[in-house]
Amino acid sequence: MADNAKKPVLVVCGPTASGKSALALAAAEAFGGVVINADSMQVYRELRVLTARPSHDDEARVPHRLYGIASVRDVFSAGRWRALAVREIDAAHAAGQLPIVCGGTGFYLKALMEGLSPMPEIPETVRRRVRDEAAALGAPAVHAALARVDPETAAQIKLGDSQRVTRALEVYEATGRPLAEWQAEARIAPDPTWSFVIVLLSPTREATNEAVDDRFRLMIEAGALDEIALLDGIDGDLPALKAVGVPDLRRHLQGEIDLEMAIARAQIATRQFAKRQTTWFKNQIIADIAIKKQYSKSFSVEIFSFIREKMLTRSG
Repeated sequence: MADNAKKPVLVVCGPTASGKSALALAAAEAFGGVVINADSMQVYRELRVLTARPSHDDEARVPHRLYGIASVRDVFSAGRWRALAVREIDAAHAAGQLPIVCGGTGFYLKALMEGLSPMPEIPETVRRRVRDEAAALGAPAVHAALARVDPETAAQIKLGDSQRVTRALEVYEATGRPLAEWQAEARIAPDPTWSFVIVLLSPTREATNEAVDDRFRLMIEAGALDEIALLDGIDGDLPALKAVGVPDLRRHLQGEIDLEMAIARAQIATRQFAKRQTTWFKNQIIADIAIKKQYSKSFSVEIFSFIREKMLTRSG
């Protein structure tokens, strides 16, 4: 490879249950790659089943990075993920391997491919104090508090979006500067020597809905309820405990609804989430190849031929 050659980074993205993990695994085997997680819920170690993380067998077949690296008690930011992903991409290139970024969290992918405004890590003491105060005051009062110190950000966040409101307050309390000021600063750009090749899985809504419903039933059979039972007593406002399916299964375990109702509600929530993801990818991502169906090994050769051609074309 020439000194000025671009280093490829394969991105496999799409809505939930589209087959991203299977495609990334197959690509890693075909190209000698490393799969790097870009799913904001698959970073949590306690939620392997419910977030459809790659299996132990899959992880044994090819290297997988940034899966199950945090506790559900952590608040895992896009900035924190991006720093780790950059490190893993650089390590893969240094080892002569293809980095394959796989996931459906749009903000993570945007942060990696387009850059991210500089943002400090929030001390845990500040985070806990702000969240405890927010829980005591209630949504209207907390939103009003944000409006006093950061009116620009407050105007962009709905009253009921407690997670974003408290995040903005955390930034102000930790730094003395509004979140809007941090976001206005120049972005930390991606490495200019990287060349992204983007594969988007975009199945029909009907196919996605069917896959979502089938997969959630399989999750229950694989022990999803046992995972949720172990989260008893943990703050339900933490991001990990708002993952699709978690609130409904927790309500079942607390005796509020029966299992069939919990499953039905979780399936609906997951289908709605997949629809939002599909819309986001359609409007925000320009893919090199968009596949209008779930991934299947039957068309691997065609996809891999296209990927190989794109990487060769851009490496010069």
